[in-house]
Amino acid sequence: MFDVLVYLYEHYWRPDACPEAGLLARKLSAAGFESEEINEALAWLNGLQAVNSHLVLPPASDSARVYTDDECERLGPEALGFLQFLGAAGVLSPSLREVVLERVSALPRAPVALEDFKILVLLVFWSAGEEPDALILDELFVDDGDRLIH
Repeated sequence: MFDVLVYLYEHYWRPDACPEAGLLARKLSAAGFESEEINEALAWLNGLQAVNSHLVLPPASDSARVYTDDECERLGPEALGFLQFLGAAGVLSPSLREVVLERVSALPRAPVALEDFKILVLLVFWSAGEEPDALILDELFVDDGDRLIH
C-alpha cells in the first residue's frame, strides 16, 4: 500500500490531478502494483478525502493533546516521537495532526513503522494542498541511514 501512495505522490502533484478511481486502478496495475495493494491504497485515500471534508472544529493551537492507549499502540514510540517533533516544530497544525491520527487508525496493522508513518504524513500534507519546507521534506523522504554527515 505504501509503495502505491508514494507512486501517487510522485506522479500526481495534487490529489485532484489523479484520474477517477477505475482509471487510476488500471494505471497502477499497468505500473506493476498488485490489486490488493491498489485497493488498500485507494480505500485509504478515500478515507483521507472524507476526513478532510468532515473536519468540524479544529483544535485550538494552544491546546494540549493527550493520546489514547490505542493511539499510542498504533503509532509506536518512533512515530509518536516524530509526530510530537512535527508539532513542536510548528510544521504540523493541530487539525492536520488529527487527520494524521485518524488515518493511522485506518491502517490494518499496528504499530506503524516510522518510514510508513512519514509517508502518511506526507500524503496528509499533499491532500491538504500544503508542502512542508525543504528541511521537513528531507525528514519525510530521506532515511537516517542514507544521510551524509558533513
